[in-house]
Amino acid sequence: MAQRKRKVIDLLFITSCISTWLVLLLIAMVSMLLLSGGRLSTLIKQEMTVEIILNEKIPDKSLKAINAALDKAPYCASHHYISKDAALKEMQQAMGTDPSMFLGYNPFYASVSMKMTPEYACSDSLQWISKKLTKMDGVSKVSWQENLMDLVNRHIRKVAVALLLLAVILSLVSFALINNTIKLTIYSKRFVMYSMKLVGAKWSFIRKPFLIRNLWIGLVSGLLTVITLWAAVSWASAREPWLEILKAPDVMLPTMAVVIGVGLVITGFCALRSVNRFLRMKAGDLHTI
Repeated sequence: MAQRKRKVIDLLFITSCISTWLVLLLIAMVSMLLLSGGRLSTLIKQEMTVEIILNEKIPDKSLKAINAALDKAPYCASHHYISKDAALKEMQQAMGTDPSMFLGYNPFYASVSMKMTPEYACSDSLQWISKKLTKMDGVSKVSWQENLMDLVNRHIRKVAVALLLLAVILSLVSFALINNTIKLTIYSKRFVMYSMKLVGAKWSFIRKPFLIRNLWIGLVSGLLTVITLWAAVSWASAREPWLEILKAPDVMLPTMAVVIGVGLVITGFCALRSVNRFLRMKAGDLHTI
């Protein structure tokens, strides 16, 4: 009989851990997305490319001056020169045909491709930079995907707000789910608690085993969530290299801390709340709930 009782208790513990683990996994994913949102925005901005179109016959002196200016510019992360022939070759690879065969000449211009620093990858800065670069000797015009940058900035703000709202909703849902799970596990012990109260046991003494048990549930669930999250991110980043940003210490470590902390706080609070509720009840109320 004692062995059967132990099996039931273990089953309740495992069920509670699984329920809490699933809820914490959702919270972990939202937390990770919120923490990595800034890095993702920076990554997108780092891919922002500005094309500096050069004049047909630009002197070597002017080209060196442009390169020297870009080396010192705070808005330039990197840059490289693309000759007319290199531009034609890139287009041949992209289109599969040679435009010069139809036109009889190379229609492309030499250019300098510049990667922006994230701080300057916005429309206002790009317009100021464009005016500055256009005034340089040998520069014909400056072009970039203006609409794309505005679209990225606008969508990043929308995603951040949506994730924040989702985090709040998930927190409320998780509290309700974990609270109900813990309430059911404590419900089966309500008469034991009442008997202990009748023989003069203090409330703190009665609460202690329930708190310890549910804190263990929170800790085990949190550790399971951390292991699952790390395995999922490692698997995904092995297939999509840009997802490596999710494994960064300033993203992964706070997420792990949040998951374990939330697991302990919610399970401990819900256990305390449920135990106190049953301890306040009279004998008649215990039979009617």
